[in-house]
Amino acid sequence: MFQRPGLGICLPAVLGLSLFLAGAAHAAEPAAAPSGEPLRDRLADRLKEDAAALKLSTRPAQAPADVKTSNPVDQRARRAAAKPANAASAAKSTTPWSYTGEGAPDKWAQLQPEFRQCGVGTRQSPIDLRDTIKVDQEPIQFDYKPASFSVVDNGHTIQVNVSPGSALQIMGRRYELQQFHFHRPSEERINGRQYDMVAHLVHKDADGRMATVAVLLERGQDQALIQTVWNYLPLERGDTYTAPVPIDLNQLLPKDRGYFSYMGSMTTPPCTEGVLWMVLRQPVQVSSQQISVFSHLYPMNARPLQAQSGRLIKESN
Repeated sequence: MFQRPGLGICLPAVLGLSLFLAGAAHAAEPAAAPSGEPLRDRLADRLKEDAAALKLSTRPAQAPADVKTSNPVDQRARRAAAKPANAASAAKSTTPWSYTGEGAPDKWAQLQPEFRQCGVGTRQSPIDLRDTIKVDQEPIQFDYKPASFSVVDNGHTIQVNVSPGSALQIMGRRYELQQFHFHRPSEERINGRQYDMVAHLVHKDADGRMATVAVLLERGQDQALIQTVWNYLPLERGDTYTAPVPIDLNQLLPKDRGYFSYMGSMTTPPCTEGVLWMVLRQPVQVSSQQISVFSHLYPMNARPLQAQSGRLIKESN
């Protein structure tokens, strides 16, 4: 059934009305009307008028004179004009974190919602280790075993992933070694002094709590474990090299295992807090050439110092 838009009257209804009016007119005609021709003529005329009215009413509505309908070309032009703002907004939300430029540490908190802790946290790392309290801290019980490893250039540092089995124990908890990586220069400072590099040994316990040991690295003699890692550096950023030899983390530890301890955070996004930090007080020597190798890949990948915020820092006697 066809219905005229906007009027709500269907064609049969119009025709029915016309027939009704025609019948009424026929009833009013004199009985002597010759051969009924006036009625047929009037009916034909009425039907023509109704058909013409119906045709006019079903035409598409015209846009007001002051409103211009857009064509596909205009629509594409408007979308193209709107793209720069949208693209800029998307680029801001997807900017990768880094140590310089648009993704630098002072912007980490704005890059992703999950990085918010980097800006609002009150227990952030690294810090300058000063105004410490000297106490008889329990020794860190290192339980490092020779393990297979792979070296990853992840775009932020050189990271070494080790097979399970190595761990440390402190304050009644056992933390399994997950990986270790490097920063240049050292992120931590001791009474304002910064070192050439630092190795962070990242551990996790069965409840997901994190503990990181920092081994400060200063210029001096070759370091055997560092050289082993450098021997298996991947050739491309983002690649992983699985070494054919084992590695023994005991080679990286200094003879004096005295340390500073405090509660802080991871030093890279998302800057998760609640990390137990143990910074070994005695630095380990690495050669100028070994420092140069890392500097060639990452000249600077250290987060700036964070506020101490009144935290207690313990130092071994």
